[in-house]
Amino acid sequence: MRTEPATYEPGTVLYDTAAAKVGEYRGRSGARVMLRPLGGGREWEAEPAVLRPATDRERLGASLRAANDRTLATPPATPGGQDRPPLPVPGCEACTWLADRRETARAAFDHSAVTDANVLLRQHQRKEHEG
Repeated sequence: MRTEPATYEPGTVLYDTAAAKVGEYRGRSGARVMLRPLGGGREWEAEPAVLRPATDRERLGASLRAANDRTLATPPATPGGQDRPPLPVPGCEACTWLADRRETARAAFDHSAVTDANVLLRQHQRKEHEG
């Protein structure tokens, strides 16, 4: 008697026992299924019979490896400290206003506005405080 392979929803986290890897179910490719590593990467094909739902421990381990890989892939700091937000010049109203604007954006989780405030603060400092 033949049993049908399990069907999974896209995004289900599975453990491929043949490859000893955790992956996110993407869909079928003929008789096989496509899995993608957590955090992105190259998909691979697996036989449905060797798949099972990943345990919490396997899922957590794969997520941590993906986060570590992203951290290691971050480019090194740029010369000149451009990776750190600029500090306002004490006593300068424009610097203080731009720094306040940045903090307001940061509190609202508006990362684009945080970046804009940093750019404007750097431009102001180059124009008014370094020349």
